[in-house]
Amino acid sequence: MPELPEVETTARLIAPHITGRRVKAVDVHWERTLGGQSPRELEDGVVGARITRVWRRAKWVVIDLERRKRPAGHLLVHLRMTGRLIAKDKSLDPGPYVRVSMPLDRGVLHFIDVRKFGRFHYRADLAQVFAKLGPEPLGEDFTADWLRAALRARKRMLKPLLLDQGFVAGLGNIYVDEALHRSGLHPLRRADRVPAKAARRLHGEIQATLTEAIEREGSSFDKFYRTPEGQPGSYQHQFLVYGREDKPCRSCGRTIRKFVVGQRGTHVCTRCQPAPRSV
Repeated sequence: MPELPEVETTARLIAPHITGRRVKAVDVHWERTLGGQSPRELEDGVVGARITRVWRRAKWVVIDLERRKRPAGHLLVHLRMTGRLIAKDKSLDPGPYVRVSMPLDRGVLHFIDVRKFGRFHYRADLAQVFAKLGPEPLGEDFTADWLRAALRARKRMLKPLLLDQGFVAGLGNIYVDEALHRSGLHPLRRADRVPAKAARRLHGEIQATLTEAIEREGSSFDKFYRTPEGQPGSYQHQFLVYGREDKPCRSCGRTIRKFVVGQRGTHVCTRCQPAPRSV
């Protein structure tokens, strides 16, 4: 599933093509993509509106709309496993997996989704949608002091906690594994037992990992993730542990191990990330 760097890349690359454009129509080819919203509700919300901003919150692409220079709601797009946004000339064929097309006054925005798990729908207000999300790991609220205090207040294992979108928004399996390795922390360590120095290190490595991944336009570890321009990301070539089970650790040479934590494949170097005594 695309995580924060892939969604951020999508938002940044699609924005220049659609910002300022007016929505002319909506063509829904797969209604379940709307997540229970009817095609008429989507059409009423977006047709005639102008796109003013494209940004990201957690793993959502958010497209802000206005009418008569007043806010008019938002398009929310969740890529899930295989979703992709592309902006094309109206005469160009987007391929066989288009679930929603949105013709604009110049060009057209397509939502493509091979496995049909993605979401594309309209919301008048974001407050309820994002009410339970934690802080953005690249945002001003996510400080080293906040993370240390938040870890100290919880007795959960580190990896499931960091994957919890109500704790920190946008992190996923890939970047949690990478950040924990770079921090020297085992995914099964209890959050409230992370020393202050290690918490500060984890904070820095989360931000550094995400920033580097965004610079490389995310990770294409399978054939599905492509940027809106059709290019793969390249951060997968920088992986230290994720997807490298049975290969030597780039730091110490010990074999990377894979096991399951909370139903998620988890990659660890047992020398660089010593297990807590209770494990």
